Amino acid sequence: MEKVIRLAHSPDSDDAFMFYGLATGRVPTGDIRFEHELCDIETLNHRAMNGELDVTAVSFHAYAYISDKYLLLPHGASFGDGYGPVLVAREPLKREGLRGLEVAVPGKMTSAYLAMKLYEPGFVPRFMNFDEILPAVKRGDVPAGLLIHEGQLTYAADGLCLAVDLGVWWKEKTGLPLPLGGNVIRRDLGPELIGSVSRLLSDGIEYSLAHREEALDYALQFGRGLERRQADRFVGMYVNDWTRSYGEAGRRAVRLFLDEAYAKGQIPAKVSVEFA
Repeated sequence: MEKVIRLAHSPDSDDAFMFYGLATGRVPTGDIRFEHELCDIETLNHRAMNGELDVTAVSFHAYAYISDKYLLLPHGASFGDGYGPVLVAREPLKREGLRGLEVAVPGKMTSAYLAMKLYEPGFVPRFMNFDEILPAVKRGDVPAGLLIHEGQLTYAADGLCLAVDLGVWWKEKTGLPLPLGGNVIRRDLGPELIGSVSRLLSDGIEYSLAHREEALDYALQFGRGLERRQADRFVGMYVNDWTRSYGEAGRRAVRLFLDEAYAKGQIPAKVSVEFA
């Protein structure tokens, strides 16, 4: 009997690349049928908090609020290994200048926002859609903005100055990659179905990595204006060996990120990080 699994991820080139094999039917799924849904990551974070989706991409920040409903899958993560969300401004900006400064951020549940709060908690957040932040900073509507997705590669071409790369800061601080997003699966699907879905998602990731050029062709339609060379670089930043498997260092990075957040009062409870 066919089992339908609602699978959600963001409409970005890296997620599109990761899910290429499954979304296009290149990877056989047997009696499991995936219904793909595309939403921005902050919407997915909130939908996961309501337990709406069987499998979804979420921010690691959001996992602190959904760990009772979902397990982390052991693959499909995006880490910033010495790079990550970038804080930009129209003029050079030092860390001490952030206290009391309004900063545009891409959603309250994003890992970028949590990392920024760990870096300097004294800024004043102004929440807006991620794709509105770079234009808002460029126009001078807001003094600084935190960029995720493709804006990390394009801000300099828009004349903006880098204040901090949070992935660089975290790597220097901890020696570990910055955890950004992962895939989760509902606990109540049960061990057998969770195992089957997990294997299929892993097969899909391996297919995309093994067929890089065709997967990149597919991902380019979600690249929001990136040239192929830039899209290839962006995909390589966030779909790589960390995506295949967290490994011991990746799991340690997630636990440390959430432990630091709890210790600094940025999340309400200590999180037990559990993997399928």
